[in-house]
Amino acid sequence: MVGIGGIGMSALAQLLASQGKSVSGSDREESPTTVLLEKKGISVMIGEGTDDLSLDTDTLIYSDAIAHDNVERLSAREHDVPEMSYFEALGIISAAARTVAVAGTHGKTTTTGMLAKILQDADVEPTAIVGSIVRDFESNFLAGDPGLFVVEACEYRDHLLKLSPEILVITNVELDHTDYFPNLEALLATFRTAAHKVPRNGIIVCNPAGPHIASILAGASARIVDYTQYAVGELLLPGEFNRENARAALAAAHAVVPSMSLEAGVHSLSFFQGSWRRFEYKGETPEGALVYDDYAHHPTAIEKTLEAVRAKFPGKKIVVAFHPHLHSRTASFLKEFAVALSTCELSIIAPIYAARSEIDKSVTNHTLAAEILAIGGSAKALDSFDDIREELLKCDSNTIILTMGAGDIYKVAEQIAD
Repeated sequence: MVGIGGIGMSALAQLLASQGKSVSGSDREESPTTVLLEKKGISVMIGEGTDDLSLDTDTLIYSDAIAHDNVERLSAREHDVPEMSYFEALGIISAAARTVAVAGTHGKTTTTGMLAKILQDADVEPTAIVGSIVRDFESNFLAGDPGLFVVEACEYRDHLLKLSPEILVITNVELDHTDYFPNLEALLATFRTAAHKVPRNGIIVCNPAGPHIASILAGASARIVDYTQYAVGELLLPGEFNRENARAALAAAHAVVPSMSLEAGVHSLSFFQGSWRRFEYKGETPEGALVYDDYAHHPTAIEKTLEAVRAKFPGKKIVVAFHPHLHSRTASFLKEFAVALSTCELSIIAPIYAARSEIDKSVTNHTLAAEILAIGGSAKALDSFDDIREELLKCDSNTIILTMGAGDIYKVAEQIAD
């Protein structure tokens, strides 16, 4: 498995190993997921990988981030070893199981984790792949019945369409992944196709009155379940958006097991601890500032997270160290990012995390900082994690520090927190 440290790839590695397969892989650097795999006895090579693929390798699975000319993929073709992408592999697993796919622009990781926990507590024992390390499982994978597959599904590059869900959960939908979807209608077309793929005897769990959902559901034959009709109690996780995630998870669990007590589901949700990089408390700085880390990398997610922080810590200053993810996303939502980040006392903008996209020098962290300043916010563009770390360590005990983004800004949180 090339790119085995990816959040989805590492979960798939655990699933395959649980089936008795011999699994190994490579990744460019050590991470919490590679450490987790090693603890579970799955061999991980850190670095470029091998250019001499073992002759007893049956299949090479690669993550979306791995290029066609990667040395291990080249070696696979040289040795006639079949290749498949992560999402193609998920498609094979999905086709052989009763599948519950959790999709949507925001909240799908938390919703998937909540759903898996509710079902586990109801003694249903699903097999689950989640897009983060869930504290309740201490993993991004939950081993269970191979006939019931709960999986987080991503719309990027139409990956969602590789799956065959009997139950499709759509948390919400708005434009994202602008390096692939040229406009909102293109993204809606992918969700519409996914909804139409759900069989007549299947179920689509969603908020039918939510933005853009009606156009997605038009023509779908599956039964529609409105998750907003489900009530949830007190949660450990803050924010109204997490209550929405909980409603979606409870509705999906009830769709999987109609005989399940809703009270039991609500009780399970009340103990859900959350997952890595979802408003995760990291500790305190030497000056007493509280440090949290969050994966939010879309303007709406940033806005909702900051609202939750203000509600949880009224009167505290909020300082955000934001790591923009992709030049394309930053350029497409520049004004929206600026508006969302202008609501905190200070935004520190890190260099853009390029990841899979080509570098666009027309937009930088300085561009975003200038946009925030132009609308009356407070912002600084700093060009290294070292500089960001030094700036954050100046914060006093009346400050909430939030590292935020889909890149590796979480490392700064770990470095400044005790």
